[in-house]
Amino acid sequence: MRKRSKAGAPEAVASSSGSEAAEEELFAAEQRLGGEHPAAEPAWSDEEDVLSEADEEDSELSGSDREQESGTDADSEASSAGEDSPSDDDELDTAIVELAAGRDAEDAEANPLVATPDGDPAGDLQIDAGSDSSEDERAPRNTIGQVPLEWYKDEQHIGYDRDAKKLIKRDRKDKLDTLLAQTDTKQGLRTIYDEYNDEEIVLSKDELRLIQRIRQGQFPDVEINPYEPEVNWFSDDKEIMPLSAAPEPKRRFIPSKWEEKKVVKLVRALRKGWIKRSSERNLPVKEPEAYLLWADDGMVTDRTATGLSYVPAPKTKLPGHEESYNPPREYLPSEEERNAQELLDDEDKPEFTPQAFDSLRQVPMYSSFIKERFERCLDLYLCPRSKKKRIDVDPQSLVPKLPKPQDLQPFPTTLLLRYNGHTARVRSISPDSSGQWLASASDDGTVRLWEVRTGRCTRTWTLGGVIQCVAWCPNAALSLLAAAVDTRLILLPTGTGTDEAQAATAQTLRQAQAASAAPGTPVATWQAYESEGITIFHRAPVSYLTWHAKGDYFASVAPTGNTQAVLVHQLSKHTTQNPFRKNRGRVMRVLFHPLKPFLFVATQNHVRVYNLAQQALAKKLIGGSGSITSMAIHPGGDHVIVGSEDKRLAWYDLDLSTKPYRALRYHSHALRSVAFHKKYPLFASASDDASVHIFHGMVYQDLMTNPLIVPVKILRGHEMNQFEGVYDCAFHPTQPWIFTAGADGSICLFTN
Repeated sequence: MRKRSKAGAPEAVASSSGSEAAEEELFAAEQRLGGEHPAAEPAWSDEEDVLSEADEEDSELSGSDREQESGTDADSEASSAGEDSPSDDDELDTAIVELAAGRDAEDAEANPLVATPDGDPAGDLQIDAGSDSSEDERAPRNTIGQVPLEWYKDEQHIGYDRDAKKLIKRDRKDKLDTLLAQTDTKQGLRTIYDEYNDEEIVLSKDELRLIQRIRQGQFPDVEINPYEPEVNWFSDDKEIMPLSAAPEPKRRFIPSKWEEKKVVKLVRALRKGWIKRSSERNLPVKEPEAYLLWADDGMVTDRTATGLSYVPAPKTKLPGHEESYNPPREYLPSEEERNAQELLDDEDKPEFTPQAFDSLRQVPMYSSFIKERFERCLDLYLCPRSKKKRIDVDPQSLVPKLPKPQDLQPFPTTLLLRYNGHTARVRSISPDSSGQWLASASDDGTVRLWEVRTGRCTRTWTLGGVIQCVAWCPNAALSLLAAAVDTRLILLPTGTGTDEAQAATAQTLRQAQAASAAPGTPVATWQAYESEGITIFHRAPVSYLTWHAKGDYFASVAPTGNTQAVLVHQLSKHTTQNPFRKNRGRVMRVLFHPLKPFLFVATQNHVRVYNLAQQALAKKLIGGSGSITSMAIHPGGDHVIVGSEDKRLAWYDLDLSTKPYRALRYHSHALRSVAFHKKYPLFASASDDASVHIFHGMVYQDLMTNPLIVPVKILRGHEMNQFEGVYDCAFHPTQPWIFTAGADGSICLFTN
């Protein structure tokens, strides 16, 4: 009897007289002769079916002996069946026998069995699963290498074998023949085509299982255990055995000369008392009867056997927490501390700045390593050593007790307003005595009048040239503004203030215009300017001007004017004077003393103080290495600060010395302007590094107390333009505010 499986494939039920393979062949022959032909399924639709069929076929190959034994019974049954019913059954039996004989022949030709030394066929030869030798793989027939097969598309061969013979292409089966082969034979389901070698390869059961395990994400070989037990390669048991089995050397049986020398030293030390026995250590120390009165302590006792005292080399400082690659946060400098370090000179900067890295691999090489090692070697064999008595000094006592910046408020800290309107660099600014108005001069040839609290530009004067300086008259009774343009010094009425101030300004300018009609002096010429102002013509370009505290005198500076570099003008008398017949050096700045009849004249290297009443030189202040660029006087008149191109701000105490009391180097570029506040103990410095530094400078009435100078704030509001930063700075007359003018064409107001 026969039955079908659920998938539609026929299953043969073996009888007691025939084998399972014969039943399957019988059923296949019956289907070809007259039965229904089942639909062919894809070769790789289900791997488990292919494996089961491969197992059945392997069982057929292994049970070939049983088929031969049962062949006689099958023939006898077939003959008996033929005798009983010589009809279609006879033809069916005959076809089965012919088919079985032909199938066995084909299998024998396709897979010939080779005998091994043990007598087992080569097909049952097991290959080592752990072997990675290329001999286990099948050698290709084609030897063309990586040549594309498309090149042989129109040829009759596909390549060459090892004997350089052409591999002729075989006739390929069409799809129908392939389908019938897969249906007729079980080898067709596991037959693949090798395009490179132009041959068909029948996969074995092991190869199918190998492919199935790979597709399931498992190890190809079943014998591989991914969870091997841990092997303890190192034993914890102590082995009592020598590390080396070499024989004892001869030197171990000969007395050592080095040990002899060591024993001699110990004996000498015991005799001289350098080494004491345990019984002698507890005895009281006997004081010497005589001792050297003027000798250093330990001079005799520290001498060695050679008579020379041994001074050990000083040890290097061990690394601390700050040298760690990831130090604690309290050791990392803040942004303000780093900015302060950048402002220091190279000599004053710390040798090492703590940094934090995520891992040790990110730490770069120490750049000063070779230098430090070389200097250490030089110190060891070149520097003389001497013992010094150590003095216990508290390090905190050496640090000056400076107050914290928070305790020194108020001072400007925040950018409040920005005055925009100039199209070129702003060279000079000046607030009026009330603090309500601000005047600015720019390279665009204009002077602008700003309202301080609103930032509104109320008036603009176009003077036609580069305006070097602008200064407001300190006299509150006059609303007058002075500007230096090329070789001209122009006095302009601002129209601000009370009606009385405007009337007084107009009366003063009318008197000056009337006086200008008279013949001018050879020093300067006074003329009317557009029916409302006064123009004073100089012989050289004017770079700076300043007013006296009372507002009647003002001075101008023309560095290229030679003997007329400094001119003093009087507004009430409309006259100009030349106080110096000869200038010693190129004059850069001029300032009036706020209380005394003194005139400060700053050249490139010195500051000379002249007594105008006595017409004599009172004092000469020595400058630094750089050219002086700016100067300011304390409201008390006893202290002067000077800025220079060597990035240094020098504080002079006129009652103390002609040399700087303090030299502050906090800027990285040349200084452009310095200023004192009139009411608060503040002073500031502006530089080309686009920053303004605010300092607390307290001057005490007690002459025995030195001034207190503390840096409190760094203001940054401008951008550098062609290596130029802040040109000028000026404090508000009544508030702790500061105005700054920059090369970027803007004016900033910083408040507390």
